[in-house]
Amino acid sequence: MRWWSAANLVSNVGTWMQLTVQNLLVLHITGSAATTGVSLAVQAAPGLLLGLAGGAAVDAWPRKLTAAVSQVALAVIAFTTAALVAFDLLDVAALMVLSALTGLVATVEGPACALLGNELVPVRDVSSAIALGSVVHSAGRLIGVACAGVAVGALGTSAAYAANGLSFLFVAAVIPFLRPVAGHAPAEPDRRARRPVAAAREGLAYFMSRPRLVALTVVTAVSAMFGRNYGLTLAVLVTGPLAGSDEQFGTVATVLAVGGILGAVLAGRMQRPSVRLVGAFAAVGALLQVVAGLSPTLVVLLVVTAPMAVVESVSDTAGTTVLQTDPPPGMRGRVLGVWRTAQTGWGLAGPPLLGLLMEWAGPRLALVLGGLLIASVIGAGALCRTRRAAPGSGAKSVTAHVPGAAPPSARQAPHAEEPAPVP
Repeated sequence: MRWWSAANLVSNVGTWMQLTVQNLLVLHITGSAATTGVSLAVQAAPGLLLGLAGGAAVDAWPRKLTAAVSQVALAVIAFTTAALVAFDLLDVAALMVLSALTGLVATVEGPACALLGNELVPVRDVSSAIALGSVVHSAGRLIGVACAGVAVGALGTSAAYAANGLSFLFVAAVIPFLRPVAGHAPAEPDRRARRPVAAAREGLAYFMSRPRLVALTVVTAVSAMFGRNYGLTLAVLVTGPLAGSDEQFGTVATVLAVGGILGAVLAGRMQRPSVRLVGAFAAVGALLQVVAGLSPTLVVLLVVTAPMAVVESVSDTAGTTVLQTDPPPGMRGRVLGVWRTAQTGWGLAGPPLLGLLMEWAGPRLALVLGGLLIASVIGAGALCRTRRAAPGSGAKSVTAHVPGAAPPSARQAPHAEEPAPVP
């Protein structure tokens, strides 16, 4: 796990080095902000259209091999981009092809690496492993942004892509030496998952048959679209109504980052998080967002931002734990594939919706209305669940049987608020 964490830190540093210069590079090549947006959409499109197929591939092939090959493929794409940039050969057509290939490989790489990391610790520590991954991601972001400025200043833009390619190769070199911890069910490849259409259908059917996964999706989607785009909403609030400077927004962003790391560390202590807990923390974060929108001064905003970042990080980490441990081992890749498809959808829809809301209502009211909407959706869901669970409600639990998955009695916990036991 130490080697895996070190590899992920290196990979995240490389990724953020590339991301730091990517949009500026695309804008420089195309000269069009609209084309820059199109390139991002092209990279996201495979996740939206082929997320299920990528998850099926993860279930169908050996986990370590799949993760290693995907890392090498991403390295090749990064090195190719670096070479084209260095020799001034990167044009719009090549840019779109490379963006699409990156998104395509990521549909497999994401779930494969996430599930591989979980198998390196005892089952009871999976939540801690996910929290550690979140901390590594945040640390890699801070280091990567700083390294990008140094590398680009000394060697040029292509250096960021080359560094990212090397980081992928480092991860690929570590993977063969990883050893799963005893206690995990062997993640044997599901041969049925090699039938893409049938496998995708089974994954979607299983996902929709699990009310806790559907509830987790709704909570996360609403929170992501109306409550997590603080790089946009708080930037407009600080530089607009609060009359702050870009440097002062940088202070707010730093507080958000530190709060996120602290929240991930706290979430790592939860061994059996539930969807109810995810929703509770998301609702608290939404109410804090309302307070942030009403903040009269920058100092008050900073005071509110810290706990807001902590509770939302706890909610995100707990939700990821539920998502990755609820399904049986042979179905986890496809469940993550369904999630990636949904996540890409709300990731594309969220910023435009939030932008329109801010144009109509302003940043303060956008934060307030977004927070109230999130809290209301979570509260309505909790109320519906309480009424269903009430004696004499007449509600019946109906769970579809998915071929290749455990029967309902084997994969469902006795109570809906408790996570299913991990085989």
